[in-house]
Amino acid sequence: MFQLLDYLGVAVFAATGALAASRKELDIVAFIFFAAATGLGGGTLRDLLIGQPVFWIVDTHYLIVPLAAAVLIYLTAHLLESRYRALLWADAVGLASYAVMGSAKAMTAGVAAPAAIAMGIITATFGGIIRDVIAAEPSVMLRREVYVTAAFAGAATFVILVEVGSPFWIAAGCGAALAFLVRAGALLRGWMLPVYRRRPGRDPKDL
Repeated sequence: MFQLLDYLGVAVFAATGALAASRKELDIVAFIFFAAATGLGGGTLRDLLIGQPVFWIVDTHYLIVPLAAAVLIYLTAHLLESRYRALLWADAVGLASYAVMGSAKAMTAGVAAPAAIAMGIITATFGGIIRDVIAAEPSVMLRREVYVTAAFAGAATFVILVEVGSPFWIAAGCGAALAFLVRAGALLRGWMLPVYRRRPGRDPKDL
């Protein structure tokens, strides 16, 4: 079941990469590249940082997931009323699931709780960063609505609940639900943290 959920996280993020390719009206090879880079990017960085074998090299079945997602989106993207909104909501689902799965894999590798939270955040956000960079789109990280905060909330909730003895599935469900709700609130209500503003009259070069 754990691996099935991991496949689901890869599939959802891969779909967002393919949706980005559809907005650029690219060919099927580009769809596959976008899907693979987005779906596998966060987990790859996580595994490298915690010193584990990269998951899609150990289990090549993971490579089939972005391929299937890319083909599906290539055939159906034109049916979506707003591909950008679909991308944002799919990204929210992927972020919520990967914030938990990234932390869970780090903890099984013996990583301490604070670092496991960081690994959850990295796993949940890095694929989206790669997608936006290769699509030459403004990064979702630079939108004012909370994004990393949602991943932090989900990863921290999961890790804390596991540390205090909660069953895995309860901790995972609570963490993923909170991450999704925070991100959904950002998308629907424009939730954001206070931003830095320079003082009036100051030259930006002096900051």
